Formats: sequence, structure tokens, C-alpha cells
Amino acid sequence: MSMPLPSVPSLELPSDLSALATVRDWVRWAASRFREAGLTFGHGTDNALDEAFHLVLHALHLPYDLPALYLETNLSASERAAVHALLRRRLDTREPAAYLIGEIEFAGYPFYVDERVLVPRSPIAELIERGFAPWLDEPPKTVLDLCAGSGCIGIACALHFECDVTLGEIDAGALEVTARNIARHAVGERVKAVKGDLFAGLKGRRFDLIVSNPPYVPTSEWEALADEYRREPRLALDAGSDGMDIVARILREAPEYLERDGLLICEVGGSVEEFEARWPRLPVTWIHFQRGGDGVFSIGREALQKARSTL
Repeated sequence: MSMPLPSVPSLELPSDLSALATVRDWVRWAASRFREAGLTFGHGTDNALDEAFHLVLHALHLPYDLPALYLETNLSASERAAVHALLRRRLDTREPAAYLIGEIEFAGYPFYVDERVLVPRSPIAELIERGFAPWLDEPPKTVLDLCAGSGCIGIACALHFECDVTLGEIDAGALEVTARNIARHAVGERVKAVKGDLFAGLKGRRFDLIVSNPPYVPTSEWEALADEYRREPRLALDAGSDGMDIVARILREAPEYLERDGLLICEVGGSVEEFEARWPRLPVTWIHFQRGGDGVFSIGREALQKARSTL
């Protein structure tokens, strides 16, 4: 997909901004305006100040670990215009900051993102960094990242382990983003994308690990989401009346695609209550995360097979 050329921001700023001279001034101003406008955060940052800091430094082409001394430096007229244009876009459009920047870090690696994919933020990143211990005795050799989106989960697995990865994704636009991230990280020999509805196109394949961050938001909750979340693809979020439509299919079909000692790890986020209402006796293990996050369960192939009649 060809990306539109960025417009050149006007160097003329509103008169009330003339006193904003330094990097610190612009971060403070942006954080104040973000709070005043009632923006919602959760796509890489969780508060107005951090988001302002990231956007200002991105507009200035500066690293996020910039020494504090440089926060006191004065901006040129063109730099002030570029910063103001990016901050106004965040305020006026409610686009998540990750889309404005075009990148976000996941499991220690940068990934390209745009409006065709969900912004990566899953706590599964922590599991990848831990080698999925203690739920797997050793890192997996074969991994299926189901509902792959940007491909961040599967590609991060390939970068952390010596494993072969399949990325399953139904949306053509998301697959274009996935392809870009595969190329970016030079993992094309070990990471392959397959277009299909969940397990379609994977007949006869088996994996040590199936990991998925599928759609799990009830339709009524999706309709009430903040603007920033509604800028993400609805296909990646909305999953029916209780949010469990896609999860139910994964639970039913996964045993056929898991090795004998294979493991399914699946995220349902804030829909744990809906999950447990559907499957109150399913013997899943809810995973605790040291860095925050919840709503991720693990279950082995044997347990899924035994419970198949109830799924």
C-alpha cells in the first residue's frame, strides 16, 4: 500500500504558543491539552505526560532516552511547526499515538503498525521473554500465532527462539502489515503467513504451541469504546454478544492442530467473566504477569480433548 506523502506544516503558530520554546515546554503544553481534551490512552502509554513526551520526541527525530539536558534546548521554527502539527493531529483525530508514530515496541522489538492492525499491547510479550516457562519445559520448536494481526507475537517468538512460526490471519490488509514486519526483522526463512479463517489452510499441521490474541470484546462493549479504540479494526475486537464467538471456535478446533504435549495460550483480556460463564468447568490456568496485565489462559491438548463435548 502506498502511503500518502506527509503535508508540510505551516510555520505560523497561534500567538498563544509563541512562548513555547524548549522541548520541555512542548511536552508540558501537550500533556495539558491531552488531559483537557479527555484523550484516552492505552496504546503504548497510559497517561498524558508519557504520550506527550513520545510524540514530541518523535516529531523531532530524537531518541526516547534523550538525556534530560536536551529537554532545555530551543526548537527552530520548523521544528515547532512539526511538533504542533503532530500534536494537533492527535487531538483532532483521536488516532492512537502508535499509528501516528507508525511503530511500537513489543517483547523488546520494534514493529510497524497502522490502522489495518490492532496496536500491540498484549501481556503475552512477557511470556515470550520468559520462554513460556513454566508452562513449557523448553521453548517451542513450532508456533502458530493465530489472529496474527501485525505478526508481533509470532515474529517475537521467532526472534527469541530457534523456532518455525506460522502466522494465521484472515484480513488481507493485516497480512500486508505482517509481511512488512517479517521483512523488517529478516525472519522470512522461519516465519510464514497463511491467509485463512482461523485454522483454514492449516490442515494436517501440528504445533508445539498455539498462541492467540483473538477478538474478544462483546459487541455492546465495542460500541461504547473510546474513540481511540474504535480507530482500530473492528474485526480485531468485536466478537459477538459475549465476545466469545472466536474463542469458542479456537477451543473446539485447537486439539487437531496441537502436538500430543502441545499447549494453547489465549488472551481474553477483560472478558474473563464472559469466558467463565460459558465454560465454568474448563480446567484452564489463568496466568499471572509480573509487569501487569491479565486475562490470558493456558490449557494443554489433552485437557481440551477431554472437554471437547462441553465446548
